[in-house]
Amino acid sequence: MKKLFRSALVILLISLWITGCVRPDKGPSPFEGLVRETPVEVQPSGPQAGPDFEILPDSELVYGPALAAFSLSDFVGENLPALNAYSELVDERPMTGTEIVEKVSRDYSVNPRLLLSLLRNRSGQTLNLEDPFLADPAYKGLFRQLSWAANTLNRGYYTRRVNALDALTLTDGVVVEIPEQLNAGSAAIQYFYSLLLGYNDWLTAVGLLGVHVDYLAWFGSPRENVVEPLIPAGLAQPELRLPYADGEGWYFTAGPHSAWGDGAAWAALDFAPVAPNEDDWGCYSSPNWVRALADGPVVRVSDGLVVQDLDDDSFEGSGWTVLYMHVAESERVALGTWLNAGDPIGHPSCEGGPATGTHLHIARRYNGEWIPADQDIPFILSGWESAGFGVEYDGSLTKDSLVIEASGFPTDENRVYP
Repeated sequence: MKKLFRSALVILLISLWITGCVRPDKGPSPFEGLVRETPVEVQPSGPQAGPDFEILPDSELVYGPALAAFSLSDFVGENLPALNAYSELVDERPMTGTEIVEKVSRDYSVNPRLLLSLLRNRSGQTLNLEDPFLADPAYKGLFRQLSWAANTLNRGYYTRRVNALDALTLTDGVVVEIPEQLNAGSAAIQYFYSLLLGYNDWLTAVGLLGVHVDYLAWFGSPRENVVEPLIPAGLAQPELRLPYADGEGWYFTAGPHSAWGDGAAWAALDFAPVAPNEDDWGCYSSPNWVRALADGPVVRVSDGLVVQDLDDDSFEGSGWTVLYMHVAESERVALGTWLNAGDPIGHPSCEGGPATGTHLHIARRYNGEWIPADQDIPFILSGWESAGFGVEYDGSLTKDSLVIEASGFPTDENRVYP
């Protein structure tokens, strides 16, 4: 009798359990709201105060002194084998992902540790190397993506440096005011994310748990190797000469403009040689020599460019360096060559980037930061002092009572003699 009762009880409990797990036809499920409802993000009205959290110090945004002991290839080999395995054609030659990161960081003078942290933040530790930032076919591939990122960071950084970046408009239209006390490096990262994210996601990316955490995970505290101030008060340019022979007069074709891409400081000036024939115009082979501005070794040669180190530590991220751009590959100086002021470097050309005519593009850096040619430390070449007119490419050179204005057309009025 007891066995019969127990069997009946078990059958009853099983029946109740089964019917209890079947949703009845009447009445809503108590979990329906949790499953079907999605939180609605409330968009703030009016300008919002942005966070004053320091994401990175300035010396960790630029390709500066803190990188002297950092080996990108070693780090990638130990942590990111997929980046080494990645390959892409850049300027018609294959480059690994590591080589691309190295090239972009040095060309734009942006810290490779920051570029890697942004990659991790946007695509996870496995890294999306095709389109981590922009889902635009025109920017497909790691080289274009990183170039866009570095150029954008530079635009934010150098715009902030001249106190011209005080508010951001995010992708959802929310306006955020950058705190006055925020450093230029962190403001640049806020600007970078403002082009990619709406308000709530932007707050996360630039806050304590955003890209800052990605940097910490791979490289430790960004303040461990901080260099402050990056640009010392009272910094003076070393003595520099014009980039051509004393007996020549080249044309001053462009005043202060972006050193690299279109987002860097207006650190560059352009000069064009006199063409050997009247029929020579546009891009032609010039017999004239680009000559060294000062003494120092050549620390980088690539794609139409030569970088010279002026403090003789053979590291382009510290002290004064000079970029010579559009130097023809033929007869170009070799890596490691010691140059005295006036020594030949190579011939001006159109090689190495967009150019409408044979010329030389020169720019200065100090501790990895591009030094503007239109601000407190003018570009002085053989006594000629640069100035800007507030419009990119416009400007002048002044020596004693002589003033020469930049012009894209070669005339006697814009020819500069030592």
